[in-house]
Amino acid sequence: MTSILNSVSSILSSRVTSSERLGALSPRHSDSVEFTRRRTLWSTSDFKTSGRRLVVRAAETDTDKVKSQVPDKAPAGGSSINQLLGIKGAAQETNKWKIRLQLTKPVTWPPLVWGVVCGAAASGNFHWTPEDVAKSILCMLMSGPCLTGYTQTINDWYDRDIDAINEPYRPIPSGAISEQEVITQVWVLLLGGLGIAGTLDVWAGHTTPTLFYLALGGSLLSYIYSAPPLKLKQNGWVGNFALGASYISLPWWAGQALFGTLTPDVVVLTLLYSIAGLGIAIVNDFKSVEGDRAMGLQSLPVAFGTEAAKWICVGAIDVTQLSVGGMQNFVQLWCLILSTRRIE
Repeated sequence: MTSILNSVSSILSSRVTSSERLGALSPRHSDSVEFTRRRTLWSTSDFKTSGRRLVVRAAETDTDKVKSQVPDKAPAGGSSINQLLGIKGAAQETNKWKIRLQLTKPVTWPPLVWGVVCGAAASGNFHWTPEDVAKSILCMLMSGPCLTGYTQTINDWYDRDIDAINEPYRPIPSGAISEQEVITQVWVLLLGGLGIAGTLDVWAGHTTPTLFYLALGGSLLSYIYSAPPLKLKQNGWVGNFALGASYISLPWWAGQALFGTLTPDVVVLTLLYSIAGLGIAIVNDFKSVEGDRAMGLQSLPVAFGTEAAKWICVGAIDVTQLSVGGMQNFVQLWCLILSTRRIE
């Protein structure tokens, strides 16, 4: 019996010595695994009731390092105005209504509101009466806060992984607003916009619900622009033209149809102007180059580089304006020539 106990004691002593040597040889830095032992006096009874404990400390991984570098809040000095407008450099906010407003990006509403004004004026039937003013304001509400807000919210939802890289402090990637709250906002804005469109059709006495169809088509375009499997924004040319059309053509068509008739020539002319909208859409891609590249989106700044994309942006805007202006002057000149010949 005594010999057995002596053998056990010698085994324990050899194991402790090996552990100490192993600990001494182990480099103590973040990429190593450190083995430690409990600093306890071992006895024969201890050996019988419990085994020696081995504690493994996990090394810090590269993922942990990346996560620690991601800011969990907006940069210091963020602007509350930027937060309300929904643009970069926004202050961090906890008020849910302000967060909801931020998701709709009010800074993007004015072009669509102006498009409604242009369409109403181009119809030739708008008059400064309380009824026409009320109709136009309701149409602006549909195009701006409701359907543009829907578009921006759903775009932020499907871009949450990209925003986690580019702007991790935005409401969705930061967790300031929940998934259910975002989905609720999308449905409220969409149904609100479609409801206003239907109301305007009835108010205008349309036999065909033109405004409702425009609102529905624009909403579908917004969805396939942001959501898989189509996700038009994956292709810089197609996605930006779709964005330009929704910002220029659709609100113009809505204003024109509300007070007049939407004719093929108006459709073609406004679609030409949507090419200029392509250039405007490219501007929005410059702030997301890093995230777009990481997620495999072929925006024009990613596909061609930022320097080339700047010239494409300027060219799309200027060439479109000059081309449409030149075409209008040519038509006017041709009409003048025809009228002169008739007089002769």
